[in-house]
Amino acid sequence: MTSAPSGPLSLTPDLSWQLWLLVLTTFTVTSAALLYAIIFIAAPIPRAPRPSEHLYRTSTPTGDITDPQRLACWHDAYLAQRSNPAKHASDVEPADVFMSLVVPAYNEEARLGAMLEETCAFLESEYGAAAATPKPTVKAGHAPKRRKQANGDAAAETAGKATTQGWEVLVVSDGSTDKTADVAFQFARRYPGDRVRVVTLERNRGKGGATTHGLRHVRGVHAVFADADGASRFSDLSKLVFAAEKVADADGRAVAIGSRAHMVGTPAVVSRSAIRNFLMHSFHLLLWMLTPRETSKIKDTQCGFKLFTRSSLPFIVPHMHSEGWIFDVEMLMLAEAAKIPMVEVPIGWKEVGGSKLNVVWDSLGMAWGLAVLRAAWAVGVYRV
Repeated sequence: MTSAPSGPLSLTPDLSWQLWLLVLTTFTVTSAALLYAIIFIAAPIPRAPRPSEHLYRTSTPTGDITDPQRLACWHDAYLAQRSNPAKHASDVEPADVFMSLVVPAYNEEARLGAMLEETCAFLESEYGAAAATPKPTVKAGHAPKRRKQANGDAAAETAGKATTQGWEVLVVSDGSTDKTADVAFQFARRYPGDRVRVVTLERNRGKGGATTHGLRHVRGVHAVFADADGASRFSDLSKLVFAAEKVADADGRAVAIGSRAHMVGTPAVVSRSAIRNFLMHSFHLLLWMLTPRETSKIKDTQCGFKLFTRSSLPFIVPHMHSEGWIFDVEMLMLAEAAKIPMVEVPIGWKEVGGSKLNVVWDSLGMAWGLAVLRAAWAVGVYRV
């Protein structure tokens, strides 16, 4: 008589490994789907511009505020023709002026005036009627390479004929509730000819959203954005232009990054609070860990003074998502992904009071934003 088997019932060896494989596969797929869903929900999606945000106002020499007028928009024109195989990716509408400045401003009534005083005077002396002759921005032997012109390629043809004069300032009032726009209109009156334009966003988008919006509407050979506090020495713009044109690739693409890294050992930085310096170094470590190779090499990603050549904009601006403080990093990551040459340029900088940055909470927010940003690009939530 055969005795009954004792102990727990065991599966055959073949069935056992197949079951474990099924469990492992199910767990992996479920975890991946859950992770993707979490990143998808956490990843910011910028809102579309509203109709009024495609308009600008300026001031006449007599002080009258003009009716809203339509902004130029290379961005929309580029998106409309992007699917045309005959068009090169870096082809954008020809520039009307040499330099475009975008100033994101949220309730900057107190600080904007001093900043515009410096910037408008410099732009007029370098690129306006006050400039006796057009100034070459690149020394002999360092002219930027140009893409070989194809038959009928208007963008390539105009690249070598780009204007070396003319400027504009786009003050993007980011849902401001004070007299930020009125301050800008004072300078529009002093510098007539639509050179100072005020764009009003209906609701606050954040510094990144306001900057990106302004860059969609620039008319310049070069586009630079600068903080409304005037902390960066604006005359160093010439350094950015020279550096960008020196490293530009065959399509004229380049990004020049104003940098305060050389000031780390100076009193301006040393005198900061211990917690602020700790958070600064922690953020740099996080950047080194989470960003691609070339972006991680940049010593100062957060300086609000960056310049883009016009042909580099289509590779960056249409693909932006971040609207908060971390937007600078996304711009640099996109430039690296498109193999756009980037160069870091030391600039003058000073501490200016009245910052709206909460050192602790905004630093934590930037760390979270960077992690979400990197994850969203890594898993395919964001795509070019």
